[in-house]
Amino acid sequence: MDRLTQLDALPSGLLDLPAARLHEILPGPALIHLPGRRTPPLFVSVLLHGNEDTGWLAARAVLKKFAGSELPRALSLFVGNVAAARAGLRRLDGQPDYNRVWPGGEAAHAVEAGLMRQVVDAMRARGVFASLDIHNNTGLNPYYACINRLEPDFLHLATLFSRVVVYFVRPLGVQSAAFAELCPAVTVECGKPGTPGSVEHAADFIEACLHLAEFPAHAVAPQDIDLFHTVATVKVPDAASFGFGVPEVDIDFVPELDHYNFRELGHGELFGRVRPGSDATLQVTDEAGADVGARVFDYRDGRIVLTKCLMPAMLTRDERVIRQDCLCYLMERLPYPG
Repeated sequence: MDRLTQLDALPSGLLDLPAARLHEILPGPALIHLPGRRTPPLFVSVLLHGNEDTGWLAARAVLKKFAGSELPRALSLFVGNVAAARAGLRRLDGQPDYNRVWPGGEAAHAVEAGLMRQVVDAMRARGVFASLDIHNNTGLNPYYACINRLEPDFLHLATLFSRVVVYFVRPLGVQSAAFAELCPAVTVECGKPGTPGSVEHAADFIEACLHLAEFPAHAVAPQDIDLFHTVATVKVPDAASFGFGVPEVDIDFVPELDHYNFRELGHGELFGRVRPGSDATLQVTDEAGADVGARVFDYRDGRIVLTKCLMPAMLTRDERVIRQDCLCYLMERLPYPG
């Protein structure tokens, strides 16, 4: 069972290791507290999904840059699913998703939920300036930031990373929602692992937050933000087979589906086809958890088409990730609240 390790210094050699070798030094999830000129600390979480290593590489780059000198602000770094990182997987079979078991979630995984509660309690006791949760995704997506509250400090934090900002309230149990109770919090998506420039972009973001003395008193300018609202989550039923350009499966998605990410799609846009004789339909839930599939997709003539204008995010062709998480999220453009 994973237990939380808390440290007040970087273990020797840690910054020389890639994500897949962190297990050689860290026995499991670890919270590392480092001093800096300003307090309270910036909180950064990486590797909640073990195959998403941009956050670790970015944090490592920042810490190497400041080796031998004082950080501009204290930093508490949480290194998450070390075991899955060793295997290069989002999560191991039998593990919960490490970004669904934070306080406020519904997942019944007592050990992991207790561990994340320890992290939140430790940071509540120390105080926390802001929280950054750094991720990759498996589809073709731009850099974008996700927030759980439409408040000025959250919007300022998000736009330090990208002008594309997504407001969401589901899924539950995510790190950013738990930390939103304590401070401005954001999840940032850095494209696919290995995307050129992604580590540098994430490192620049961490460093900018470390140098930030306070959040601006003024609102984010409307011309500096593209704001979207996640209105639905789309999943493939467990009992349905699926593929991309594979007519014999229950649900055959168009091969280029992941190219739809962050495109505002119109009514009638084709997502795929249902095999003749199959009654498979996609599972679509809104932010309250209600089934809204009939209001989002039409299945006439075996074609799966949108019934309204929506923008997908996180569409992926990675079948393991689709089974473990979802096919995509669907968004609408949100009027700027400023």
